[in-house]
Amino acid sequence: MRISFTIQGQKLELVLSWGPLALIPFVREALPTLMTCVLLSNLGAAIIEVAQDALVAEYGKKHKMVGLQSYTFMAIAMAGILGNSLGGIILSRAYPPIVLVIFTSLLLVQLAISFATREDLLGLSHTMDHDPRKKSVLDSIRLQFSDLLAALNDNNISHPLVWVIASISVVPILSGTIFCYETQFLNLDPSIIGMSRVIGQMVLLSLIVLYDRFWKRISMRKLIGMVQILYASSLLLDLILVKQVNLKVGIPNDVFALCFASLVETIATFKTMPFFVLIASLCPAGCEASLIPFLASALCLSSIVSGFFGIGLAFLLGITFGNYISLPLGSLLQCLAALVPLGWINNLPLSGPIVE
Repeated sequence: MRISFTIQGQKLELVLSWGPLALIPFVREALPTLMTCVLLSNLGAAIIEVAQDALVAEYGKKHKMVGLQSYTFMAIAMAGILGNSLGGIILSRAYPPIVLVIFTSLLLVQLAISFATREDLLGLSHTMDHDPRKKSVLDSIRLQFSDLLAALNDNNISHPLVWVIASISVVPILSGTIFCYETQFLNLDPSIIGMSRVIGQMVLLSLIVLYDRFWKRISMRKLIGMVQILYASSLLLDLILVKQVNLKVGIPNDVFALCFASLVETIATFKTMPFFVLIASLCPAGCEASLIPFLASALCLSSIVSGFFGIGLAFLLGITFGNYISLPLGSLLQCLAALVPLGWINNLPLSGPIVE
C-alpha cells in the first residue's frame, strides 16, 4: 500500500505536471496552466512524502530501529546537495525546455524503480493491524482515524506535536520578501540564492551527523531549546543584510547571501527531525501510516500559516516592492516571535528516545 501511494504521487507529478511542462510549449507559457502544473506537482510530492514517512516509520518500528528517521534526513540532505549542484550546472548550460525534459526523464526513472520494487521484500506486507484489502475504503479510513485519535490522546505524543506545530506557526516568516529584496533591490543573481541551498544542505547534513553521533542522548528539551534560540538568532541575519552591516566588515552582499541565505531554512528543517524520531518511537504499532503522515501534514500546514502571517506582517509594516524601509523591524519581530515558543517548552520531554 505504501509503494502504491508513492506510485500514484509520481504519476501525478509526471503525467499531469512535469510531463506537460516539458512536452507542450503553451502549457509553460501561460500563467494559469503553469500554476496548475506547479500545484499538481506539489500535491504529488506531498503524497510521496507522506507515503515515504509512513514506510520509514513502519520499517523502523518492526525492526526495532529507533532513530531511522535521522538516516532518512541524511539521505534527503545528500540528495539535495547533488540535485541543487547538478541543477545549477544544467541551468547554466541548457535552455529551460531541455532542463524540463531532463527532470521529466528522472521522474520516469523514479516511477520505473517504484513499479519494480516489491513491497513484500521490505517485510511490511502484514504489519498493519487492519488490512485495507479485507475492508471497504470507508471502513479502513474510519479505523485509521480511530487509531489516530487514540494516539493523539496520549500526552507523550500530543504535547511535543502541538509544540513543534505552534513553534513554526507563530513565526511570521518573511522569506519571500527577503528574496525580493536580495534579487530586486540588491540585484543579486538568483543563482547565488540557489547555490546557497547547496551550502544549506551541507550544513544540514553536518548537523544530522552530529546529532546521530553526539547529540541524540542530550535531553530533548535542552536540545530543542538551544536549536530554537539558534533559529531565532539566524533570523537576525536578514537584519544584518538589510542594514548592510556585512559591507562595513568587508563581506560583499553576494558572499554573505551565498553563505547565509539558506541558514534559517536549514535550522528549521533540522529542528523537526528529533520530533519525527520521537513520534515514530512512541507511535502505537499499526498507527504509523496515520500518525506520521499527520505530523508531516501538520508541519506543512504550520509553514503555510507562518507564510500567511509573514504576508500580513509585511502588509502592516508597509513593505512593498521598492519600499523596504520597515524590513529591519520585520526581521526583529520575526526573531522575537521565534523566542515565544520557549515559554511553553516544558511540554517537551526531558529525555528523547534512545537512538541506537
